Amino acid sequence: MFVHSFLAFNNSLIVEAFERRPGHSLLVGGLIALYGAILVLLSVYGGHRYMLLFHYLRGRKRPMPPARTYEASELPGITVQLPLYNEMYVIDRLLSSVAELEYPRDRFEIQVLDDSTDETVDIVRRRVHELKASGLNIVHIHRTDRTGYKAGALANGLKSASHDLIAIFDADFRPEPNFLLQLVHYFTDPKVGAAQSRWGHLNEEQSTLTKVQALMLNGHFLLEHTGRTRCGLFMNFNGTGGIWRRQAIEDAGGWQHDTITEDLDLSYRAQMKGWRIAYDPGIVCPAELPVEMNAYKSQQHRWAKGSIQTMFKVLPALLKSTQPLGIKLEGFMHLTSNLAYLVMVPMCLLSLPMLILRARIVNGNVGVLVDIGILLCATASMLVFYTVTQMVGYQQWWKRWGLVPMLMALGVGMTVNQAKAVFEAVIGNQSAFVRTPKFNLDQGSKGNAWAAMRYRGVRGWAPWVELFFALYFTISAGYCISHSLWMTLPFVMIFFTGFWYVCILSLFQGRRASAGARAPVTVPA
Repeated sequence: MFVHSFLAFNNSLIVEAFERRPGHSLLVGGLIALYGAILVLLSVYGGHRYMLLFHYLRGRKRPMPPARTYEASELPGITVQLPLYNEMYVIDRLLSSVAELEYPRDRFEIQVLDDSTDETVDIVRRRVHELKASGLNIVHIHRTDRTGYKAGALANGLKSASHDLIAIFDADFRPEPNFLLQLVHYFTDPKVGAAQSRWGHLNEEQSTLTKVQALMLNGHFLLEHTGRTRCGLFMNFNGTGGIWRRQAIEDAGGWQHDTITEDLDLSYRAQMKGWRIAYDPGIVCPAELPVEMNAYKSQQHRWAKGSIQTMFKVLPALLKSTQPLGIKLEGFMHLTSNLAYLVMVPMCLLSLPMLILRARIVNGNVGVLVDIGILLCATASMLVFYTVTQMVGYQQWWKRWGLVPMLMALGVGMTVNQAKAVFEAVIGNQSAFVRTPKFNLDQGSKGNAWAAMRYRGVRGWAPWVELFFALYFTISAGYCISHSLWMTLPFVMIFFTGFWYVCILSLFQGRRASAGARAPVTVPA
């Protein structure tokens, strides 16, 4: 019924715009008001990105080093937890890296929290036996029910952890040997409940997709985290590549699995209890980026859905708390930001009718002002934010600036996937924690050899909706050109590029997934 009514409205709007006859002014006014409200809402979140950039610029020269440095004899004990599920391609690399961590062995233990159901179990069992024989304090904890997913595994491991500091590494991470000795000193401050490092990227140069992901993550870690922590705002622990204080976990209520972003959830609960999360952008923990579009989409789906679940869970308590107004406002914007995807879908559907009105009804000068306003409030914020990210993260940043428009296009192309995730969270739909497939790739990895490996992302129905929008914006781009809407064309081309890019990769790689699933499985020796 809704779709039929919407198409009927659009038809009326198109008829009026082309024939310029009266009779539907209320309908036209209503649709323009709806479209304008959507743009205003998106501009608010675009403005928030300016605020994040302002926080970064204000705080970048306020380093927050550890309160002091531990003497070698007083280094606290650390339990390293490695939560994993079916990670046969990367687990050997992870265990080798963790075994090489430099830390007093009498204050160091490793828990492999293994929920796997495939060959990973045997690989882990064999490797743990070898490492234990070499004198390393390591234990393999294998669960068969996967209750609570990653949060459940972490909580289960915490019961038998020997030490008060808990370091966490996901299966695709490769910490440097001095990682713990760099980060542990932040716990000399008794108010620090967690310490987070910056994520590095093992296979950043592999493809356009990995380069754009790296740019997105660099914006989060270099600008957002730096600005939030140095301006006294709440930040989130990123689930891996960091250390928690056991007391902070327990004081905040422990690991809970009623959301699928247990890290974001615990971060806010701990900070509302008075704990601080330290962050050091100079300490980098490299990790592997997803190389397949469907795998990337499943990761982003989990993050978006989990953030809204966390919003419903913790935001009311934050707003009612005695925290400063600045923390409440930033927390509100942080936790609600993914809601914007719900209005992106109707905005996309309304774009072509609005283009027709722009050409046939709206005064040209007014249209130009609207275009410039949208540019400054919404689109330009991403251009500025990620250009600064490039400048901070790379020496010859101008050589990579072309990735910024591609990042914007990818963000738009993910609209269907992310709107689905947010909608599921809003209606209370529960889903499993879907881990992101990884393939033991690094900076030297080229080509698509990973396509023959077993783990693949699930394609689902979203690419077909993305194909619809790709065709829709192809028509919109043609209309802009035919009616000389040159100021509007760049915005339309971002949507055109984004939907075609996401759609084609999803469908193409999805077709190859069936063949890859039948290919021989290569297990590390």
